[in-house]
Amino acid sequence: QVQVVESGGGLVQPGGSLTLSCAASRSIFKTGAMGWYRQAPGKQRELVASLNIDDTTNYSGSVKGRFTVSRDGAKNIIYLQMNSLKPEDTAVYYCNVEIYLSSESLYPYDYWGQGTQVTVSS
Repeated sequence: QVQVVESGGGLVQPGGSLTLSCAASRSIFKTGAMGWYRQAPGKQRELVASLNIDDTTNYSGSVKGRFTVSRDGAKNIIYLQMNSLKPEDTAVYYCNVEIYLSSESLYPYDYWGQGTQVTVSS
């Protein structure tokens, strides 16, 4: 059974930076399209960054210019580099990723991680 695990969250001061990682719990063939989501208390989960299978990216207006999503294809790890963090970025961040389990996989499976807390506060 494959699980997706996020890491890298924590407490950071406003203006600081964090890098989140998203990785599978065991060896996989490759990742496909993915998205980083976040959910703040009392709010709906929102998509903040997406990475297509061709590595093109999209960002929500609230994070554009501050966040960068990228993929290490060799390690099958996906990153979210977050700069110039603001208190309103405080949320649980989730990774949603398509995974091709083997080279024979015709279609990917869709996985969600358990989330990692990011708190921006002085």
